[in-house]
Amino acid sequence: MKFSGTTPVIRVLNEAEAKKFYVEFLGFNVDWEHRFEPGFPLYFQVSRGECILHLSEHTGDCRVGCAMRIKCSQVEDYFRELSERKPDYKLKLERPPWKTVEFDVKDPFGNRITFCSEIFTS
Repeated sequence: MKFSGTTPVIRVLNEAEAKKFYVEFLGFNVDWEHRFEPGFPLYFQVSRGECILHLSEHTGDCRVGCAMRIKCSQVEDYFRELSERKPDYKLKLERPPWKTVEFDVKDPFGNRITFCSEIFTS
């Protein structure tokens, strides 16, 4: 038996705000979108590299306010990219005692994402 990566489902409240944050700011791509009928809530997938997220406007899928950690091999470069893209969004690069370099972002709906890289020492 082999397990692979997880795909979190994140509750979003507004399609335009979600795409502005996840696509325009974080640099993810929209892979596909689904609605049961026109005017119904949107469920869609975004990805960047091997990181896949499902974003849902459906009230029954999950609640806002989740927290997740996403491993990123060059988190300092990504931190600089986001800081340059939106300098008014206050990001803070941290080095906590559990041997990572990381920073948090909050989406417009209150979901928190921590992007992190492990520090390897020999």
